[in-house]
Amino acid sequence: MKLDIIGDVHGCLDEFKKLTIKLGYNWHNNYPIHPNNRKLVFVGDITDRGPKSIKMIQIVDQLVKNRMAYYTPGNHCNKLYRYFKGNKVQIAHGLETTVAEFQALSTEHQEKIRKTFIHLYENAPLYLLFDHKKLVVAHAGMKSEYIGRYDQKVKTFVLYGDITGEKHEDGRPVRRDWAKYYQGDAIVVYGHTPVKNVRVINRTYNIDTGAVFGGKLSALRYPEMEIVDVPSSMPYLEEKFTDFE
Repeated sequence: MKLDIIGDVHGCLDEFKKLTIKLGYNWHNNYPIHPNNRKLVFVGDITDRGPKSIKMIQIVDQLVKNRMAYYTPGNHCNKLYRYFKGNKVQIAHGLETTVAEFQALSTEHQEKIRKTFIHLYENAPLYLLFDHKKLVVAHAGMKSEYIGRYDQKVKTFVLYGDITGEKHEDGRPVRRDWAKYYQGDAIVVYGHTPVKNVRVINRTYNIDTGAVFGGKLSALRYPEMEIVDVPSSMPYLEEKFTDFE
């Protein structure tokens, strides 16, 4: 199985198109298809903050339905799901851009998108296991002892990372650097925390290189373990990137 694992897209459709083309995909009927049957893997957070979240929902949904891609949700996906289900959520921290796109649609189109995303989310696994559990794809990461578990503690970790319950001055949750202490045999590929360059440590790969914050959109090719990226067209926001020691 040959995979191309894509970092947090956050509605950056133009960058997604450029990255898939660079990875060797051809676009047919508005969807990327690889001539050698490689498959895309989305690490979550396909929507919010960026300009074309609705289109990303449609693309990922069709790719997954046609078994040309795999998708596991991130925290932004979880929040959008709750919004579409009618739950009370704070329309902030990026959700407002998707909601604005959604509200600009006709009532009929809104209902179609709402049903599409709910189906995509409800049928997505909490995290993905490939190659006889040698590869784990989880939005915010995975501890080795959590692999194979799906309880609430694992769900919180997968969606939000190793949070302490504290918050930074700007409101972001304080997270422990779990990857620094990871000792598992499985390779873990994740996103969630924007870094300037793909961070490789202890068989973990953080491939969220901040496309929506003016960084790059990155992919990890498996099993080649090759990193491929394209620059972002979005304004660069230095403060959004995390520098690990």
